[in-house]
Amino acid sequence: QVQLVESGGGLVQAGGSLRLSCATSGGTFSMYAMGWFRQAPGKVREFVAATTGSGGITSYVDSVKGRFTISRDNAKNTVYLKMNSLKPEDTAVYYCAARLGGSYYTHVEAYDYWGQGTQVTVSS
Repeated sequence: QVQLVESGGGLVQAGGSLRLSCATSGGTFSMYAMGWFRQAPGKVREFVAATTGSGGITSYVDSVKGRFTISRDNAKNTVYLKMNSLKPEDTAVYYCAARLGGSYYTHVEAYDYWGQGTQVTVSS
């Protein structure tokens, strides 16, 4: 059983930056593709970014390309999401997710384990 714990959320002004972290335990981290998703009030959970087990391949939703960067440190069993140039529409609860197997996927149903989420609020 894999446990995921997100941290790093908070309140930031538009244009600011945050770095989310997701610490994992209970599995061989490098065997898991990792993803970040977000859910705003009244909306469905949506894909934000993902990376393969090695970290060599990444994918982003179009709305965050060039602003967000996903990375992982397999020695620390942690995946990160660096968010720059934040916009009010980025406001959401951000979740990290793990999927056994090296390939990443962009849909919620593909992931086996989820964290509890961390709130990101961007003020205008």
